[in-house]
Amino acid sequence: MRLIIADDSALLREGLIGLIERQGHEVLAAAEDAPGLIHAVQSAVAAGDSPDAVIADVRMPPGMATDGLDAAVRLREDHPDLGIMILSQYVAPAYASRFLNGSGGGFGYLLKDRVAKVGDFLRSLSVVASGGIVIDPEVATQLARARSGPLDSLTPREREVLALMAEGLSNTQISEKLHLSAGAVSKYVAAVFLKLGLPVGEENRRVRAVLAYLTASR
Repeated sequence: MRLIIADDSALLREGLIGLIERQGHEVLAAAEDAPGLIHAVQSAVAAGDSPDAVIADVRMPPGMATDGLDAAVRLREDHPDLGIMILSQYVAPAYASRFLNGSGGGFGYLLKDRVAKVGDFLRSLSVVASGGIVIDPEVATQLARARSGPLDSLTPREREVLALMAEGLSNTQISEKLHLSAGAVSKYVAAVFLKLGLPVGEENRRVRAVLAYLTASR
């Protein structure tokens, strides 16, 4: 993966660079503020070395409000296929919702504590760079509590499986986590697709199911 990192904390920024490079991936640039992130991506694209994804903090200079998130939104508008991984110290579903109603490249929203779980973080980053969606479990729970609609027809187990899909887990990983057979998980996933109106042949059914889970309105 080719990545660009933006965080105003030098400690976290350098830690992410070291972590990613030790896994054999390439960090094209690192920025300490939102304008620097935009410039880094634009420069990389102009040089013909487009990143697979960017990792950005929500709160960064110059405003220390949602500058990092705002920069990521702008980058997604200019580069629709760019993967976006947002890191935050706060469980703020509204931040994630700014991306979930659109289309484009992969998207992830993780709490910074998740970075300490190196294996899970790198897996999530790979999912985002590949065009998938990964939402922090705590954020997904709060989003789901505020939503209903088609999800009301799901059984508790089907909801549990869909929630794990929202974390970016594959059927095999869900099977291991829930101690279910692969066949059982496949049946639950198929039931989720059916109840959400995603028939066989529907493009990107897994991503669409996750979006339905996170964005279905009342």
